[in-house]
Amino acid sequence: MPFPIPESEIAKTEAKIGIRFPESFRKAMMADNGGEVITDEDQWELFPFLDTTDRKRLSRTSNDIVRETAESRKWRGFPENGWSVANNGFGDHIVFIRSASDPSKFEDTVYTFWHETGEIKVLAKDFAELQKE
Repeated sequence: MPFPIPESEIAKTEAKIGIRFPESFRKAMMADNGGEVITDEDQWELFPFLDTTDRKRLSRTSNDIVRETAESRKWRGFPENGWSVANNGFGDHIVFIRSASDPSKFEDTVYTFWHETGEIKVLAKDFAELQKE
């Protein structure tokens, strides 16, 4: 069950990895740290940011973005400059790619990584496009 997360907890993850997530993603996660995104292609479970504000939240967010990205990188073809923020339970992932023009942040574009083919496709120009109205 997703729940709000303070921006300071997102900032801790960003400091740890040295990259800032797109604003629309940050805002969505501050409102609901985790949850799901449903697209034409699939249903995706969002990985939470690690929330250290109390023991219960720490336990609920142990499958955080950093941990899940480390696991994702074991897949052949996973983008070296990508971070996994969701999966569909079958090995495919929603990823953000580090900006080539500013390596301190991710591109706003949201991509999918298809593990069977190694294909990376644009899913949305911005994470806000994936949010329910």
